[in-house]
Amino acid sequence: MNRIAIAGGIGSGKSTVLGHLADLGYPTIDADDISRELSQPGQVLHRALVDAFGAGVLLDGQIDRAFLAHLVFSSPDNLARLNAITHPPIIRAMRERMDRCTARAVFVALPLFRAHHRDALSLDEAWGILASPDVALERLITGRGMSLGDAQARIATQGSNGERAALCDVVVWNDHGPSELLSAIDTLLTERGL
Repeated sequence: MNRIAIAGGIGSGKSTVLGHLADLGYPTIDADDISRELSQPGQVLHRALVDAFGAGVLLDGQIDRAFLAHLVFSSPDNLARLNAITHPPIIRAMRERMDRCTARAVFVALPLFRAHHRDALSLDEAWGILASPDVALERLITGRGMSLGDAQARIATQGSNGERAALCDVVVWNDHGPSELLSAIDTLLTERGL
């Protein structure tokens, strides 16, 4: 089985790619979805996040993701603390799900792809989905309704396209739109016999 990471920063098009792959019948695993699952009441991250950041991160008993995002994207120390708390259980859950897959290929979306993820997830390849910062910024503001400041802060914390490209086996630029992006993904699938 091929284990392939779909890596890219916020606004790059990872979710579009993952949705397309799922539509084609491939098993897909999204780190953001796992983070949401593990942050539900009674799950491992719920208590850890409350312990680390206080009861103020709760809204009606749930983790207030918007408030937590404001806390961590405005403070490098808070972001480092969040990553230290959340990354290990998320990687464990991703690994467990990948290990249960029996398909020819499984794709995992990692917004903060790092070199150690190759070993941690036994990855065969990493496909970088990249968008220029101006394009990503526009997508976050118009598509997700973020303020300019919030969008800039999130992009700034995720590293550069150059850093991401250096870690990936393949780079697909997504500055135009979904049809060109998905066509490039289909070409990659064909080239790799998947």
